[in-house]
Amino acid sequence: MRPNYVLGGRYRITKALGEGGMANVYLAHDLILDRDVSVKLLRLDLRDDPHTIKRFQREGLAATELVHPNIVSVYDVGEENGMQYMVMEYVKGMDLKAYIKQHFPIPYQEVINIMEQVLSAVAVAHAHNIIHRDLKPQNILIDDKGVAKITDFGIAVAMSENALTQTNTVLGSVHYLSPEQARGGMATKKSDIYSLGIILYELLTGTVPFKGETAISIAIKHFQSEIPSVREFDPRIPQALENVVLKATSKKPADRYETVTDMANDLETSLSPRRASEPKFVPMPDEDDGETKVLDKSALHSEVAREEPDTDKTAAPKPKKRRRRRRWLYMLLGLGAVLIAMVGLAFWLGRPQTVTVPDVSGLTVNEAQEKLSDNNLDTGAIERQSSADIKKNLVIKTSPKADQAAKRDAKIKLYVSTGPRMVTIGNYVGRSYTRAAAVLKAKGVTVRRQNESSNEVPVGSVMQQSVENGQRINPKETTVTLTVSAGQRQLQLADLIGKKKAQIQQYATRESLNISFRYKYDEQAKDTAIDQTPGAGSTVREGSTVVVTLSRGKKPASNSGPKVEDFNVTVTIPFEATNSSSNGSGKNSISSTSGVNTVQIYIRDHDHGYGTVYKQLTIAQDTEVTIPFAVASNKSGGYKIIRDGKVILSDNNVTKNSH
Repeated sequence: MRPNYVLGGRYRITKALGEGGMANVYLAHDLILDRDVSVKLLRLDLRDDPHTIKRFQREGLAATELVHPNIVSVYDVGEENGMQYMVMEYVKGMDLKAYIKQHFPIPYQEVINIMEQVLSAVAVAHAHNIIHRDLKPQNILIDDKGVAKITDFGIAVAMSENALTQTNTVLGSVHYLSPEQARGGMATKKSDIYSLGIILYELLTGTVPFKGETAISIAIKHFQSEIPSVREFDPRIPQALENVVLKATSKKPADRYETVTDMANDLETSLSPRRASEPKFVPMPDEDDGETKVLDKSALHSEVAREEPDTDKTAAPKPKKRRRRRRWLYMLLGLGAVLIAMVGLAFWLGRPQTVTVPDVSGLTVNEAQEKLSDNNLDTGAIERQSSADIKKNLVIKTSPKADQAAKRDAKIKLYVSTGPRMVTIGNYVGRSYTRAAAVLKAKGVTVRRQNESSNEVPVGSVMQQSVENGQRINPKETTVTLTVSAGQRQLQLADLIGKKKAQIQQYATRESLNISFRYKYDEQAKDTAIDQTPGAGSTVREGSTVVVTLSRGKKPASNSGPKVEDFNVTVTIPFEATNSSSNGSGKNSISSTSGVNTVQIYIRDHDHGYGTVYKQLTIAQDTEVTIPFAVASNKSGGYKIIRDGKVILSDNNVTKNSH
């Protein structure tokens, strides 16, 4: 599609961004909302397939329901001149495939942070019964703030139906294809979990587990070969973290995580020292391996021999009298009935006896084991997982589920609660609010923003957090408040005209303003403000300088009193680094080794004395100031500069020609 083409009368095409197996992607500008968007156009060779078009439209509309910070938003789905298009959020950044290539090796905690964002997004999609079907790093975007966003929910289904016939496309997708999909089976939520496990494998190793020259050869490896060990690639990877990969990529869907949330919960604690001695995950073996049983030949021959005489007798019965025939008939019928009864009894005795799995949720493990034993069942593996509803150390559920049938003496898996899912809070101070909030929201934490003025912290950066770094919280009960810098405080300047010098100095101290006084003969009483710059009502930032002209009083007669000369003296005030840290609240806040210096300037001249502060200011670097003096002939002035309570500069013999 050519640049400047306006799609749907609204989206002006800017340039091509890329070509995929299902769609071509363009950067466009929304002329109505004045924002950049990405537009996906269904590929030309698929536009004549009504089934693909229907899927594209239906799945695109479904994707518009997915509102999540880690899912690329779908704004619009439409058609123009037979072209099916989807309008999506434009994410400035790179896909995860390129991110891994550029940043590998990636720190384990960052790997977990990225995966937690992705898992949170997939969990929302699964809650809407939307299965992605084509999760891979190429469909995960990382924006310039480090936030992960999943894309292509809208065309995942259409792609899955065409993947095995599109060699170039499947080579990208088949590396993340679940065994059941590789066999041609239906994709489920657990198929997405398998793909997520492969993505985690690639984040940890920088490569995919299976490679081959053709898509078919790679697909075969997915359901025949075991996933290579990530710890063989990097022995420093904790066993608990490798176990997440192994469980998510189990060949049998039943051995994988039940939900994406379960995977996220397990991944979250995988770096915990408490799991340092965790054994390697091994899937549960099948009770019935499903192999074909071969009947013993001798048994087969004996069965044939046993049946042959009956066949011969039946085929060539000797002639009997009517009554004798009837008696033999009754005997045969009786024997047949007995035989049928014996066969039925043998079948009934030989069939597996089943029992109903009891409901043991809410019980302790010991209580659950006793109840299972009372119902002729054994206890199998015990898996611990978080639960917001079931108290710690109590059973959440079983597998098979309660009220389902199970073989007598079968092993029942217990899922035991570790209590509410706890989230570890990191240190977000100094990071941008957008990125910090995205990471917290991906963990399910509710975030509240609180703005606060600051002269030192850049606008939009986190200054303080209500929960300390390293603390574990229940995200359903605790809200994390992030205090964000709003930059320097702004205020409307008061009307200072007519006010006395002391009143103006008090106002300047209260509002953190710097006042520079000028003097002029005027009819107003001495030290009364007669002018100000900026004017009253002007909006100024905290720390700004306001020039106020004060009256010297009435101008004396030309022959009375000494002549007063006006001149300026320029002085450089050196900055001294100090330690300024948290505000004592016990919460994480910005700690700086630069800080600011508070400076007071005192001057002595015709209009001032050392008894009052001439000017007060705060500095964060060496600062040059200009001090105006009014000194009578044959007299001298003086200045004294105090930095943080200590005199650092002074001169008591200031004249017009001395500086």
